[in-house]
Amino acid sequence: MEQQHQRQMYALRPSLFCIAILLIVMLCLAGSSPAMAQDSISEQATTEFAADVLDSGDTAWILVATALVLFMNIPGLALFYGGLVRTKNVLSVLMQCLALTALISVIWLAFGYTVAFDTTAMVKGEVNLNSFVGGFSKIFLKGVDGGTILSGYTIPEVLFFGFQMTFAVITPGLIIGAFAERMKFSAMMWFSGIWLVVVYLPICHMTWGGAGALFFDWGVIDLAGGIVVHITAGAAALVACLVIGPRTGYPNSVMAPHSVTLTVVGAAMLWVGWFGFNGGSGLAANGAAAMTLVATHMSAATATLTWMAIEWTKNGKPSVLGAATGAIAGLAAVTPASGVIGPIGGVGIGFASGIICFFAATSLKRKFGYDDSLDVVGVHGVGGLVGTLLAAVFGAAVFGGTGGADFSISGQLTVQAMAAAITTAYTLLATYVILKAVDKLIGLRVTEEQEFGGLDLALHDESGYNMVE
Repeated sequence: MEQQHQRQMYALRPSLFCIAILLIVMLCLAGSSPAMAQDSISEQATTEFAADVLDSGDTAWILVATALVLFMNIPGLALFYGGLVRTKNVLSVLMQCLALTALISVIWLAFGYTVAFDTTAMVKGEVNLNSFVGGFSKIFLKGVDGGTILSGYTIPEVLFFGFQMTFAVITPGLIIGAFAERMKFSAMMWFSGIWLVVVYLPICHMTWGGAGALFFDWGVIDLAGGIVVHITAGAAALVACLVIGPRTGYPNSVMAPHSVTLTVVGAAMLWVGWFGFNGGSGLAANGAAAMTLVATHMSAATATLTWMAIEWTKNGKPSVLGAATGAIAGLAAVTPASGVIGPIGGVGIGFASGIICFFAATSLKRKFGYDDSLDVVGVHGVGGLVGTLLAAVFGAAVFGGTGGADFSISGQLTVQAMAAAITTAYTLLATYVILKAVDKLIGLRVTEEQEFGGLDLALHDESGYNMVE
């Protein structure tokens, strides 16, 4: 009788956990004062500074933020992904993250930065070629030195170049999780370089290029890359899964992560690095950056608890891997909205992303049968879309957001949805064409023999672990 009671209590715990999370969300919403929240955030967001005059505090913070975002890719993402693959492929994933950091950085210097951010011939409200891509006046940082101040801000332009470079680096880095354990290293390099130019640079320019850029003129909310980074990466990942095909033996063979320990360490690094990713995107050390950091953290924390609660309810036990994945889902989702929401918005987005991304990464993937090896589509693609849309909701003053009296949830939601739809459609088509072209030229996939033996030895002639007594 006592054992039966214990079993019933154990089964009840996950449900109580879910109810507790719901109560926390409702209490937070009920207890917030829209007027006070709006006043507080507005004061922080409108900190005055002398634009085009170097500010050492802003510069110091963006220097740190740049290092944090690079830290997200190497070692953060590298370890997160590396632990998720099988032992025989861990080095291949680490190598891909490392090599992409080098490749994308050089492309960014050569012409990536100017195509993404050059404002030549851009006119606010006018749609022309430069509404979609920038000019070429800053190739190899022509005309930019340490004394050049970024127009409208208080940091050196070369620092802005470096900060945005880290975003360009991590975006194709996210995609590799979709085709892990089966793509040629050479094909990955060619695909990633071309994809950056064809997909990332135009979407980046349209969103962040300033007055005259298409999405910017629409008033799209995307502080740190819900559209630019996560939706593009997620859409590209879906196409890559379908074009390259599943891993040999999927889904019948066991393909468990070889080291959840590495994955959790990588997730923790990503969580910390995300403070630079989002908190640095306002390009200033002020109250708005502090609020962004707090909203980011609350989303990650809530999504972690939500994912854990769902697993606990469904499976009887919460998994460490699930909790880590939930944290990344919450971080990906809050990215676009973090500059316009308060802590309550962070909780709301974290809760929504924890639920939606869980089912996207499990049920949806199983239903359609695509082999998204490391859940890039379900976590980053779906998470980025959730956050992009919910920015229009939680950005409203009633939820503690920065939206003023003229902020329209329905109007902003339409703008967010249009930009997300265009980005998704363009990315799907462009990625398909790029993959097919690379496949035609050099082939995308390793041989079955190489895949069986592992990419570490087949492509790099090295092993991740050499256990010698």
